[in-house]
Amino acid sequence: MDRIRIRGGRALKGTIPISGAKNAALPLMIASLLTEETLVLDNVPRLADVSLLQHILSNHGVDVTVSGKRAGENENTGQTLQLSARTIVDTTAPYHLVSKMRASFWVIGPLVARMGEARVSMPGGCAIGIRPVDFHLDVLRALGAEIDIEEGYVLARAPKGLKGARIEFPKVSVGATHTALMAASLARGETVIENAAREPEIVDVAACLVKMGARIEGAGSSTIHIQGAKHLRAARHPVLPDRIETGTYAMAVAMAGGDVVLAGARAELLQTALDLLRKAGAEITVTNEGIRVRRDGAGLAPVEVATAPFPGFPTDLQAQLMALMSRARGTSRITETIFENRFMHVQELARLGARIHLDGETATIEGVEKLKGAPVMATDLRASVSLVIAALAAEGETMVHRVYHLDRGFERLEQKLAHCGAAIERVAG
Repeated sequence: MDRIRIRGGRALKGTIPISGAKNAALPLMIASLLTEETLVLDNVPRLADVSLLQHILSNHGVDVTVSGKRAGENENTGQTLQLSARTIVDTTAPYHLVSKMRASFWVIGPLVARMGEARVSMPGGCAIGIRPVDFHLDVLRALGAEIDIEEGYVLARAPKGLKGARIEFPKVSVGATHTALMAASLARGETVIENAAREPEIVDVAACLVKMGARIEGAGSSTIHIQGAKHLRAARHPVLPDRIETGTYAMAVAMAGGDVVLAGARAELLQTALDLLRKAGAEITVTNEGIRVRRDGAGLAPVEVATAPFPGFPTDLQAQLMALMSRARGTSRITETIFENRFMHVQELARLGARIHLDGETATIEGVEKLKGAPVMATDLRASVSLVIAALAAEGETMVHRVYHLDRGFERLEQKLAHCGAAIERVAG
């Protein structure tokens, strides 16, 4: 099993190209199930989750052609996927596939909308919380589908097609909003989604669906109107830049010090996080090329923040911020409001010398003068990269184990950091 070795203490200088957003690429790939024609996606990141979803879609009959698959081919612009779901050969998504990636459950919406039926395994729990699928099923029921659960599978049927409806979420859900958008795009009549997720990835998927022929208004606000279409058509769409990768590398620069341009990054996708980094002492400048992040050696100031749905501070940057605040001059507090059990990185950060106290959903971080390298274990995707950020400023060597988590969400992480001067390398295990 591969590991990543990091020797801390080096400032970062140079340019890091920001990849396409994983959290947009996955639902965009699933949207290919909605049409018999070919959907072409550009700037798709080279990630383990993307490869897995290609396999899952192939199981349903989607023909996937990839160009730029190898990192040496157009590495700064991602790969291009051509997805053709002309014939759906299987409407079942089996447990052995769905259990590997929760987002694959989202195939249920397009399959029911287009084929009138779907049989999808319940995804079960995961390392950072239960994340039930109730809201997804409520969406399909509201649109007229009959839902049964048998032997761990959700059976959804709408033999006469789905019908537009009013959907109001009791709590903001990105995944369920994706399901509602895709299913309603082929439903008869108008669907109104209230308390919809406002994340940029929702806007990106809606923009692609519009290119495919759906009529969608209000994406990016809490109320979305969808007028269903009989058929969706071919389209070509570029995946927006990854705001979580952007924030992660911005925090890495703030941690290690230095001067880095995050090429292709868009500030409006993570303004709250950038504002917080400015408060902590990083210099953030928006340029024509992207976002420039500098810290010249001045100390880090502590911050207080609670995670929140967009446009608030994203839960997917919580672990990275905690690593950064471990070196702040004072006491920081981070409250996690989105997922339960998302502080699994605390114990591993403590192995590097961080002082963190947990009280329910709030972490109190007492900044320390220095961190010290140690062997650490990655527990999930965002926790993994928080250990890398901490290691960049730690004295001596840190070895991060279980880095397959990183490969799920960060494209060429060690190469990008090494290109900017970090002493980081992958060790085959």
